[in-house]
Amino acid sequence: MQCYLELTPPTAVTHSLCLPFLSSTANNLVVAKTSLLQIFSPKSIITTADEPSSKAQASPSNGTINGNGPGSAKLRAERVQTTKLVLVAEYEIAGTITSIARVKILKTKSGGEALLVALRDAKLSLVEWDPERYSISTISIHYYEDENILSSPWEPNMSQCTTTLSVDPSSRCAVFKFGARHLAILPFHQGGDDIAMGDYDPELDGEKEPRKESITKGGETAQGKDITPYAASFVLSLLALDPTLTHPIHLSFLYEYREPTFGILSSQNATSTALPNDRHDNVSYAVYNLDLEQRASTTLLSVNNLPYDLFEIIPLSRIIGGALLVGGNEVIHVDQSGKTNGVAVNELAKKCTSFALADRSDLRIKLEGSVIKQLGIDNPELLIIQSDGQLLILSFKIDGRSVSGLNIRPIDPDYSPLLAGASCASIIGRGRMFIGSECADSVVMGWSRGLDRLKRQRSRPDLSIDDDEVAELDDIEIEDDEDDLYADDKLDERVKGEAVVSFSPNREDDYKFRVHDSLLNVGPMSDVSFGMSPLVEHKFTEASQPKPELMTVSGHCRAGGLMSFQHEIVSRVMQQYNVPSVHAIWTIHAKKSVEASTGGAFDNYLIASLVGMNGQGQTKAFVIGTDDLDEVQNTDFDADAGATIAAGTLNGGARIVQVLANEVRTFDGDFGLAQIYPLADDDNDTESRVRSATFADPFILLFKDDQSLTILTVDESGDLDEVEQSQNLKDTKWMSGSLYEDSNDVLRLDYGSDDEDEASNVLMFLLSTTGGLQVYRLPTLRKPVYVAEGLSLLPPFLSKEFSVRRSSTKEAIVELLVSDLGDSVNKSPYMMLRTQEDDLVIYQPYQAPIEGSKDTALRFLKIPHSHLPVPPADDAMEEDEDVKSHALLRAIHDLDGYSTVWVPGSPQSLIIKSASSPPQTIRLSGGSFVDLRSFNISRCKKGFVYIGGGDTINAAQLPLHSSYTTGWVTRKVPLGSEVNALSFHSSSQTYVLSAITKSPFRLPEDEYHRPFPTEADTLLPEIDQSTLKLFDRKSCTIIDRHNLDPTEVVTCIETVSLEISENTHERQNLVCVGTALTRGEDLPSTGRIYVFAIIDVVPEPDHPETGRAFKLICKEEVKGAVTALSGVGTQGFLLVAHGQKCMVRGLKEDGSLLPLAFMDMQCYVSAAKELPGTGLCVMGDALKGVWFTGYTVGIISIKPPILEPKEWDTNIQEGGPLPTPPLQQIPLPHLHHRSLLPPRRQEPLHRRRRQ
Repeated sequence: MQCYLELTPPTAVTHSLCLPFLSSTANNLVVAKTSLLQIFSPKSIITTADEPSSKAQASPSNGTINGNGPGSAKLRAERVQTTKLVLVAEYEIAGTITSIARVKILKTKSGGEALLVALRDAKLSLVEWDPERYSISTISIHYYEDENILSSPWEPNMSQCTTTLSVDPSSRCAVFKFGARHLAILPFHQGGDDIAMGDYDPELDGEKEPRKESITKGGETAQGKDITPYAASFVLSLLALDPTLTHPIHLSFLYEYREPTFGILSSQNATSTALPNDRHDNVSYAVYNLDLEQRASTTLLSVNNLPYDLFEIIPLSRIIGGALLVGGNEVIHVDQSGKTNGVAVNELAKKCTSFALADRSDLRIKLEGSVIKQLGIDNPELLIIQSDGQLLILSFKIDGRSVSGLNIRPIDPDYSPLLAGASCASIIGRGRMFIGSECADSVVMGWSRGLDRLKRQRSRPDLSIDDDEVAELDDIEIEDDEDDLYADDKLDERVKGEAVVSFSPNREDDYKFRVHDSLLNVGPMSDVSFGMSPLVEHKFTEASQPKPELMTVSGHCRAGGLMSFQHEIVSRVMQQYNVPSVHAIWTIHAKKSVEASTGGAFDNYLIASLVGMNGQGQTKAFVIGTDDLDEVQNTDFDADAGATIAAGTLNGGARIVQVLANEVRTFDGDFGLAQIYPLADDDNDTESRVRSATFADPFILLFKDDQSLTILTVDESGDLDEVEQSQNLKDTKWMSGSLYEDSNDVLRLDYGSDDEDEASNVLMFLLSTTGGLQVYRLPTLRKPVYVAEGLSLLPPFLSKEFSVRRSSTKEAIVELLVSDLGDSVNKSPYMMLRTQEDDLVIYQPYQAPIEGSKDTALRFLKIPHSHLPVPPADDAMEEDEDVKSHALLRAIHDLDGYSTVWVPGSPQSLIIKSASSPPQTIRLSGGSFVDLRSFNISRCKKGFVYIGGGDTINAAQLPLHSSYTTGWVTRKVPLGSEVNALSFHSSSQTYVLSAITKSPFRLPEDEYHRPFPTEADTLLPEIDQSTLKLFDRKSCTIIDRHNLDPTEVVTCIETVSLEISENTHERQNLVCVGTALTRGEDLPSTGRIYVFAIIDVVPEPDHPETGRAFKLICKEEVKGAVTALSGVGTQGFLLVAHGQKCMVRGLKEDGSLLPLAFMDMQCYVSAAKELPGTGLCVMGDALKGVWFTGYTVGIISIKPPILEPKEWDTNIQEGGPLPTPPLQQIPLPHLHHRSLLPPRRQEPLHRRRRQ
């Protein structure tokens, strides 16, 4: 049973792959995030890029959000083509993804390629894209967990072994290494299996043998229609291939081989850095050829006595050939004949190996954790991404058709945009690469080379090609370079007649990299702390109440910083207006007869519907001024005409439309009356009133209280006229509807053969009282272009063919809205439904293929979201019906670049979607809004205006530098260094954090060590060193710091209310810091406990946030590293954990910490937290366990194997989201240990007397 919930979906990218997945011509990026699989489509747009005019760049080390400090470089704008990622779909996977690979099978539903997903527990899943359901579809699942396979009792557990997946470039088979040394081979059927690569020649190869037909379970042959794309898999031991493969390191398939061929790195003895003399150069590289029919293998070549630190094989395409062996200190190239060329990248390579390597120790780089990727199918150079984010270029010296040498050159750090290392890399287009990371944001990176371009020499048979054809060849856009790596025929067509002759590694104009797009990564989180967001102050109202927030540590290396999580959107009020008795508003951007010089695209009018003294409705129109609203004067606008139901503009803004209960009025841009259109029904005597309206130029859709509707249109002169309805449309009762302008024909609905010339792009979606959906293309209303009667059943897939069953339960849908969701990169339509219980349902339209036809049909896919309605209070049930008529789903087309939808009710929310995330429903802070509209003026650009209660209208904007992709309001604060500990100090509203810096480690010279010889190495190992910093939350800057000793690392920080006086029992919030000092592997570590107070000091000029600083109160040396700190009890004591020992200490007035009680624990405590008021402490064990420790009853052990605690914080509130279970439900065992703390009863405390 799981007792925890994920804070956010996984955001750290572990694997990536580019392939044609949605169709045969598509270019899709598949990203794996541990247990989340996402599918993206790259999209090219034109953006304005800011490039540095000098080599100096803004650094995030100053702690600011955007880095626009005094030292930032001047930027110049340039319009460039930028690649963005658009999310297609995402799926949660039941397991941990360890690898993904592309497979080209005989037939898929989409016509594209299939995806092979490997999971940690020896499981493979072959999936394809199903365009009919707009989702992935599992073709097969392959398990390799049988007891017969893993029968050796001395083999390690499967979870402790790494898995490796590799697929043949021609998709003939896949190899899956699992366990210690087991190999699963999964063959795939291909067209012409026996004629590999199409090189069969009857004169040279002899007569072709008859092909063996594969038999399926149903007895059909391989020529049948329902044959599976794979053959029966089989498992081999690596020792069966070669008895020397006792310790496999890595394997991968190679290119340019007739049969499936892969290379293996292995060693007979386990490699070890601690035994360089005994296990020196004990790694071998062997290439094996597979015979799938005979289930046999042949050794093609073997290279022995390789360096022991090799860890990866990188296969190289035919433009280079062979394979690249990567080690921590060297890179070695092995061609098909076994010829080797290597280069040493640091001075340690000489001590690690005797293998012949070219000396490039001047590079001083380390390749552990590096990712290497070829820069393109026609580019023989490789990009090396180091673990700290530094970039290098690996090039080859080619002599004829063989490699004669390797060269590595670093990229200028000014043109290296990465802040941390990478976990994977994939080419997604020409000059474009996706770089995934587990410790920083994943990015789409592009590159250019200025004037220095790759030079190609034409071969003699093609010297007749003119320069124009060569230019066209150079400009070919390679949509999927990884696909081209596997397709030799395509390579021959694209670079026919070209041969690479030289690539000079020494060039002034080298690669320049630029980030095109990024995917947010909120981890890795090494510490969390509950705090309060800063007060939002403005001149219009008093400071708002601070909101709770969760602050986490995020990122490694230079990508380190803080990440703020808030559950609600706290808007920034930019302007405030006072309009008495207002209950509905509309903002208008109209074209005036005389356009103001500062006009532009800003809103110029605000229409407010009021409730008069006598209860009658009134309407006032205001001109939006610089500081206030001015009521329009000397116009034809009648304030006493009644309450306004809706207002908007038509005819491109030339007509202002006011919808009243019984008529529609139109005005020009200066509120001159143009027309009054009555809405009386001449066919019957009953008078119906308008209850809602929606606009889409040039149409207005009016819904009346008798559940009928009226459609009006405006002609070029600005006059309104009613659109004639069919009898079926008149007889049907309608609940709700929406107008949507499908300007890009995304929905692809029929125009109609008779009315194609007069048909527009405006679609009318109608919801009938019976729960059916009908769509019309205006102005034609004779018959609908789309009908789905099963909408009220809320099926997962909605289509015309969906049949309504009598036994099915229908949902009472009361509102329908079709609107765009997205940002400036990508927008797409969504259909949103609101039920009678205020549940929100979102449907995404998509095009599904029609069997036997090239046409597609419109379908809707229900997507999940996190909107949970709260039942209204009793007084809200008596709300005036006229006010409730305005509380509808409302589309906001430009809210800080987002196309969003406002969801009224409790809680009120915004549906926000970015291009790289699904729609997220996020609450709005600020109480209950009566009405909300978009608002765009010079002081509040791309904001919104709302009635917050009373007589005030607030104009606000979304918070700055915030992201909504995770379902939370997140804000990343880059600090430029790694942070490993964090705590919130409530009294000063600041955060105390520990920043990690790397420093070289030298052999110590002290009394504990013998004299060491002088170190000759200049590439020294690095160790961590901590610095305490005081972070001001409001300004997001570092305002004070406290330097610790070298080799001293902060392990935990906690703010505790400690008793500072034994006489007065005064308490104070103090910052307690636990550290560890590493003095070498031959001496035990020691620790220290620091106690700081945050005091007020004189601030620096023009920097009032610097008025707080650290004050050291106590510094206590302890034996062993301090692993956890927490307050405990009600007397102001401190709980200190030293691994397997816990001690309670009290602060004395002389600045020392007096031990009061101790206990030897049954676990190694890595985290501790008191649950206030419960008498319990929660302790995290380093070996996957959670322990509850009682103050008086000993220890209660609870060890769920699925939970591995790293760090936590508690936030227990009355009626909050995390209720504490009653204590009597927890069984308490018999006492076996001495009490950790004295009983909570008023008994004398037996402890050491304070001196």
